[in-house]
Amino acid sequence: MITITDKAKSKIDHLMQESQMDSTYFLRVSVKGGGCSGLSYNLDFDNEEQKGDQFFEDRGIRIALDMKSFLYLAGTELDFSDGLNGKGFNFHNPNASRSCGCGESFSV
Repeated sequence: MITITDKAKSKIDHLMQESQMDSTYFLRVSVKGGGCSGLSYNLDFDNEEQKGDQFFEDRGIRIALDMKSFLYLAGTELDFSDGLNGKGFNFHNPNASRSCGCGESFSV
């Protein structure tokens, strides 16, 4: 399961409203090969379920993960930072043995 902080929820809600997405849309979180540490995070909005999707809900946000990504992301917390030292979504992944300096890729 992925959990979402209050700041991340607020930003996700804002983005969905700004793009006029209805309640059929959900947050798709996945892991792709690439990045300086081997695996990179991917966030997107989607309204089509894929075969094998695992669904979770936290703070009213519906989250979809494919089975491969679920294995890498179980227990991860999604946060949002809007400070001077960086702006954007951050993953706090307890399964990552190392991550790159920008936080966009990791390895297990």
